[in-house]
Amino acid sequence: MPFREIDLFGIYVAPIAVLMLLAWLLLVLVRRIADRLGLTYAVWHPALFNAALYLILLSGLVLVLAGRSSS
Repeated sequence: MPFREIDLFGIYVAPIAVLMLLAWLLLVLVRRIADRLGLTYAVWHPALFNAALYLILLSGLVLVLAGRSSS
């Protein structure tokens, strides 16, 4: 899995930090869509649901990018 550090103006940033930021942005987008559709009212524990959804998005990003870079 050839994830490499990202040079950001002379500061090396771990690739997981970039993926975490991207997953958070996706989470914000998914939550806004779910709010507009009224799906968040059916959730029992919103904070737990958001944390689980964030981990699912982050894991999915890591798996997709790891699979893409290995081929």
